[in-house]
Amino acid sequence: MTRALILGGTADANLLAATIASAGIDAVYSYGGRTASPAEQPLPTRIGGFGGVGGLADYLRREGITHVIDATHPFAAEMSRNAIAACAQAATPLLALERAPWNRTSGDRWIEVADVGSAVAALPESRANVFLAIGRQHIAPFGSRPQHAYTLRFVDTPGETLPLPDAEIIVSRGPFTLEGELEMMRTRAIAWIVARNSGGSGARAKIDAARTLGLPVIMITRPPLPERPRVERVREVMEWLGHRTCLGA
Repeated sequence: MTRALILGGTADANLLAATIASAGIDAVYSYGGRTASPAEQPLPTRIGGFGGVGGLADYLRREGITHVIDATHPFAAEMSRNAIAACAQAATPLLALERAPWNRTSGDRWIEVADVGSAVAALPESRANVFLAIGRQHIAPFGSRPQHAYTLRFVDTPGETLPLPDAEIIVSRGPFTLEGELEMMRTRAIAWIVARNSGGSGARAKIDAARTLGLPVIMITRPPLPERPRVERVREVMEWLGHRTCLGA
């Protein structure tokens, strides 16, 4: 019998969960626990970490997991590495549902950097209005550039004080539209954008808006991961699980 574990937290993972539930497949959806109000899922849900590689491997054995789908954010590198190692320990098949990264197109003004520290260094010295679209876990390094006015967008209202003296917080959940992103950037006179190359369509509008407005984007490239089987579409996951007909969500 198939019993799948979805390592989720993304729109792709949510679509996969709905599709798996419609197909009647036994599965568990796992959230990392970083979001205070995660989206409700049509599958049994667990929230929180597993306790590293060993803890995840023990969970797979204890719960009789036969397939693991890593549908975490492309920048959740630690979880993805743990999944690779734990599945190897437990001899459990692993497949990554990973959206393709964005590619630079004509009109894009990207400054590609390897990490958050390099993104901080790429900001101008003079004061500027900066849209930080990188998630709340990576804000602290920008405290070394306090001269800028930052706009940040989170799914939840942060419970802690941000290390930025001049910051405006937008609480909103995507997907976002091009029109909405253009309005946000124009009304706040955004001059620079810092983003991670998450890929997919749900967060792409800010990249399209930056191109429309001719704004520079400091683009953080994806962290390297060990080789693993990967697909980009939910139907490919369903085929991997042995369900040739995708019932849809």
